[in-house]
Amino acid sequence: MSEASTRGQLQDYSVDQAAGAIVLVLGAVASLLLVIWQSKCHCKMNLCYLFQCERRPPNEDEMKGLQAQAKDLKDKANKNDKKQNKIINKEDDILEKEDILLKEMVKSVDLEVGDETLVPTPKKIKEVNLQND
Repeated sequence: MSEASTRGQLQDYSVDQAAGAIVLVLGAVASLLLVIWQSKCHCKMNLCYLFQCERRPPNEDEMKGLQAQAKDLKDKANKNDKKQNKIINKEDDILEKEDILLKEMVKSVDLEVGDETLVPTPKKIKEVNLQND
């Protein structure tokens, strides 16, 4: 075929390429519908006369109810944050006390410091056991 006759013709596409193109187009349409649906304007949608939907912005009474719900959620979140802070503070106190106890134990038993944990030497274990008996 000559170049003039192939101009304007689509190439042969595979099934996965065609499916990808369809998904992109449907995604774009869905995004546009989502923007319209979430807008604050009055709109009516008609999808091939099978699905009809109407969206109106909330009136003043509904807005007051929504504001009260938002305030309640914010108050609950603040209470939860305060509880979490109390728990974290208690955990920090416990960790500090554990560190103090561990340091005292190291001093009293004379532990060797290993790579990851404190390990008593066999000689020190025998000495401690003899002292306790």
